[in-house]
Amino acid sequence: MTNWDWERFGDDIRRTVQDAVDSRNFDKLNQTINDTIYQAVDGIGKGVRSAGDAVDRSMQDMARRRGQTRYGRMRRDRPYPGQYSRPESDTYDVHTEQVPALYVRTGGAKAGAVIMAAVGYVLGGVLLVGLPLSLLRELAGGSFNMVFQLLFGAGVIVLAGSAVLAAAGHHILGKVKRFNAYIKGMEGREYGDIKALAEQVKKPPKYVARDLEKMIRKGWFRQGHLDRQRTCLMVTHRAYSQYEELMEHTEELKRQEQERKAQKEETAEHMDPQIREIVRTGDEYIKKIHECNDAIPGAEISYKISRMETLVDRIFDRVEQNPGCVPEIRRLMEYYLPTTVKLLEAYEELDAQPVQGENILSSKQEIEKTLDTLNAAFEKLLDSLFQDTAWDVSSDISVLKTMLAQEGLTKDDF
Repeated sequence: MTNWDWERFGDDIRRTVQDAVDSRNFDKLNQTINDTIYQAVDGIGKGVRSAGDAVDRSMQDMARRRGQTRYGRMRRDRPYPGQYSRPESDTYDVHTEQVPALYVRTGGAKAGAVIMAAVGYVLGGVLLVGLPLSLLRELAGGSFNMVFQLLFGAGVIVLAGSAVLAAAGHHILGKVKRFNAYIKGMEGREYGDIKALAEQVKKPPKYVARDLEKMIRKGWFRQGHLDRQRTCLMVTHRAYSQYEELMEHTEELKRQEQERKAQKEETAEHMDPQIREIVRTGDEYIKKIHECNDAIPGAEISYKISRMETLVDRIFDRVEQNPGCVPEIRRLMEYYLPTTVKLLEAYEELDAQPVQGENILSSKQEIEKTLDTLNAAFEKLLDSLFQDTAWDVSSDISVLKTMLAQEGLTKDDF
């Protein structure tokens, strides 16, 4: 792939992301980046395959010189490994598994609240009209005796009680209404973003988090949990278990990252200056990705960004191990990592808005899809960087088998 090709791909990516950020229109962003970046990554693959062909021819020549005529062409077109495992489906399939009782039935609470509110309002209304009239009548008749005073005082107490009763009924009705809105906002998923649920009930996210905690304590969400940042509601034990595993995995990645940093610092002084500069630049981008991950709440998006951070870190680790891939990798990272960071910063800005309207939610979803595309591309790139190593191993194994067969030391006929 020529320098002009890299510049063209890089310009396309930068222009696409910049236009999306400037216009706040992220429609088709994922598709555009997907098409462009895969052309670039495929270009790297073609270059590596060309090098592999040369290795293959060299091995065949060597085999012929040794009289090993049965040495065949090595199989290189191996299936592309799938993406790293993700959490199980976030919805229940009612056709394949039994749906557990995730929510309490609120019909009884709603009926009781209606009765409380009706009794409170009716009784309060009667007393609110009757007490002043009776007081005026007694004052006009001049018979404001002790019995009336006691009855009037009891009426005032009952009036206050009816007001409390009406308020309690109204409060429970509001709570039931919000509970049903939360369920509707979940849309059958096992987890939901609290900001999106807050939009359903027109309340601040902090209010919704406290409201959900109370409902969970009361057992309205039978398997309900909130994440540690109080930004995500999980309505099944399965989803919460996956979240806990994700947090443990993230913490383990952080620990491994600290260990790798310590090792890098030890070996940095012995590293080639050019490689050291590339690794330093890569560490800066990894740090920015990590900072964006810390600033953006939510378990699902955190998973995507953590995967990206790990993949980019592994790519630069490979650069340290194999400096021969520096020219291609350096150009790729100079073009694509800046735009990746710009997308994460755009997502962070959108997510920080107090009102998550339809356009903001749509833009966030489009960026999330683009992150999946970038992760798949980085994963494919990382895999391609180990392809030459895989070929070397396969060549050694093939030659070894051929030599063993020639000496009659194997049962199989190669």
